[in-house]
Amino acid sequence: MYIAIEGIDTAGKSTQIALLQKAYSKAIITKEPGATAIGHQIRDIVLNGDVRSSKAEFLLFLADRAEHLERVVEPNMDKLIISDRSVVSGIAYAMVKEDISLDEIISLNHFATDGIYPEKIFLLELSPQELHFRLSQKELDEIEMRGDEYLLKIQEALKIAARSLGIELIIIDAKKSIEAISQEIIKHI
Repeated sequence: MYIAIEGIDTAGKSTQIALLQKAYSKAIITKEPGATAIGHQIRDIVLNGDVRSSKAEFLLFLADRAEHLERVVEPNMDKLIISDRSVVSGIAYAMVKEDISLDEIISLNHFATDGIYPEKIFLLELSPQELHFRLSQKELDEIEMRGDEYLLKIQEALKIAARSLGIELIIIDAKKSIEAISQEIIKHI
């Protein structure tokens, strides 16, 4: 089974991935972007390079996704694969930029993945109030500095992306306790 943990920054994805790794010691734990050596280089180019075109950035992330599917996901389809983010995030972030149509975004992602998507998406959802509180408690990275409104748009786009791909979407209140969230994920695996 191939699943992904999704959510905006501060939702608790990393915490849940670590707990799932303990619960499923034989699972393949991966992430998008940057799970492969080439993917790591692509991620570095996007984050630290001088990529100005949002279309170029989108295509670089598609290249990362294609490489990730071929090297990590496809060879392990007989195992439990738990991914920190997935094609759903890629689509959501591209949707919010609004310079590529949703049909084109989905079509190009389908091409990059050969139509291989997670079976289930677990979306750790934050209320506007909880997001604001969590962001106020930390030093913000480049994405977080775009603000609450931007991150909440991404959160809504994550839902649209999962539904557009026909992936089972399980929405979990990220304000619940760490243990309650973990148990809810495990219940659905």
